[in-house]
Amino acid sequence: MAGAGGRAPLGLRRWLSSPALAPRVCVVGSGPAGFYTAQHILKHHGGALVDIYEKLPVPFGLVRFGVAPDHPEVKNVINTFTQTAHSERCAYYGNVTVGRDVTVPELQQAYHAVVLVGTHSLSAPGALGKVCRVILHWDLGKSVRSYGAEDNRVLGIPGENLRGVYTARAFVGWYNGLPENRDLRPDLSCETALILGHGNVALDIARILLSPLQLLRKTDITDSSLAALACSKVKRVWLVGRRGPLQVAFTIKELREMINLPGARAVLDPADFTGLESAVKDAPRPRKRLTELMIKTALEKPVEMQAGAAGAAAPGSGG
Repeated sequence: MAGAGGRAPLGLRRWLSSPALAPRVCVVGSGPAGFYTAQHILKHHGGALVDIYEKLPVPFGLVRFGVAPDHPEVKNVINTFTQTAHSERCAYYGNVTVGRDVTVPELQQAYHAVVLVGTHSLSAPGALGKVCRVILHWDLGKSVRSYGAEDNRVLGIPGENLRGVYTARAFVGWYNGLPENRDLRPDLSCETALILGHGNVALDIARILLSPLQLLRKTDITDSSLAALACSKVKRVWLVGRRGPLQVAFTIKELREMINLPGARAVLDPADFTGLESAVKDAPRPRKRLTELMIKTALEKPVEMQAGAAGAAAPGSGG
């Protein structure tokens, strides 16, 4: 697959690392971190050429496979990334696995700089900018290595590998069509599902499990996942965390979406929020507003279809 500007990938043509030539940078990984890196290099070094390598056939990483299908506004950044990929000074090569199809030493010989991008450690444009500035001032043949965690997080608890237990990464990959997870086939025959964690991803999964089909049909969720959710028996989703309400990691936006989900209601134990109003009096505004919304929600009565949030005292809590 030839890239923009007629340039051939590494396997067909090797660039000479000469100071007389325009800087040639290889970015391994085409997620947000990879494209922000490419954008920064192209913007701040007018003569640089950037090749982006990706092990999957298609680009955009977590934007494509990690963002909830009912959050299209978050995926709009793909338009900007596409413009970058179409630049005459940028080329994209899919289905290339570094370490199998090409080694890092080979990349170092072919490019002035190599960036091994990790989406977990390089997720913000500001951090990426610092890395890019380092790249453009390093000697030839150097690499900047910033690895992300691609493997599932292991809790090391009994029952973790039992049937019906899935990692959030695998479940999100399933409904977003990530090739390695699209055949997951989760068991949705039970009425109650439990999610370990109080972050935005936990709320994303709960919302997808409880969303009316007419809403999901308007999203880019995969057809196979939509068909499975159409047969789902899940009516209740419990979110279990090891800490209390003041330490939840989800944002007020995600909580509001859960609270306002048609046919569902967020249910929180009022006992978990006793005395918190005074505790957050001087807290930062985002934390204060989030806690106040949780307190308000905790005082409301539940309905049949619900998403619950169990706090630190919940039996079997953890994660």
